[in-house]
Formats: sequence, C-alpha cells, structure tokens
Amino acid sequence: MTDAEFDLLDELYFVQHFSHLKDSLGWENQLLLKTLTSLYSSGLIKCLSSPDEERFDQVDVYSEGEDLYYLATKKGLMAHNAL
Repeated sequence: MTDAEFDLLDELYFVQHFSHLKDSLGWENQLLLKTLTSLYSSGLIKCLSSPDEERFDQVDVYSEGEDLYYLATKKGLMAHNAL
C-alpha cells in the first residue's frame, strides 16, 4: 500500500464525498482519482451514489468519481489497520 493509499483510507472510515476528500487531503483531482481507482480495483473501498446508496455495478472512477461518495470496505479497514 502506498502512502497516498494509506492516507486516503484514513479518511474513509465513514462515508465521504469526493469534494470532502479533496478538501481534507488538499490533493489535485488526478492524484485523488488515481488513488481512488487503485483502492477500488483492489476491493479496499466501495463507491456510493449517495450516502446511503451503494453502487453494485462496475464504476469508472475516472469519469464518475467527482460525483460519488466513498467508504472503506472491511478488507480496506483491515489492511489499513495492519500497517
């Protein structure tokens, strides 16, 4: 896990919108989208359309990511806490 992935997972113990993550971390969109994509493809986070509506289809984080919410999965929390 990269430092960026670790820092991002640290923000995802609770559901967070893309804009909140961007403000909290102070990252450029490209870095945030790249890191979200990496975590999503590894099964460490899940995407949500709204705070209570998980997306079960395959999400293209690069094209939709700025409009979504994110949350660490159980696998993601365990990986984060193992470090």
